Amino acid sequence: MVTIRIKNLRLRTYIGFNDEEMRKRQDVVVNVRFSYEADEAAETDDVKYAVNYRTITKEIIAFVEDGRFMLLERLAADVLDLVMRHETISSAEVEVDKPNALRFSDSVSAVLRAQR
Repeated sequence: MVTIRIKNLRLRTYIGFNDEEMRKRQDVVVNVRFSYEADEAAETDDVKYAVNYRTITKEIIAFVEDGRFMLLERLAADVLDLVMRHETISSAEVEVDKPNALRFSDSVSAVLRAQR
């Protein structure tokens, strides 16, 4: 089993339910961790046996930047669903941060996990 981490993917999207938040894109930071059985990929060094993290990253970017979300929880859940659509992935964790969401805080985040 191998764990792949996509760290600090910085994106912009519509997130929130206040009038200003609904009109203006805001920064979010997405972190993804997923695991899959990688014995064959490691033994053969052949990409056809690996999960393509570049493809997953592109899917996340398009989904987040084209979307509108009221809650961090929804955004995290949707990104987690997107990752888990890849059938070879056995478990995943997604954390979405909203920088400067609260005064005196670096960010607020939502973390969700799933496994088969």
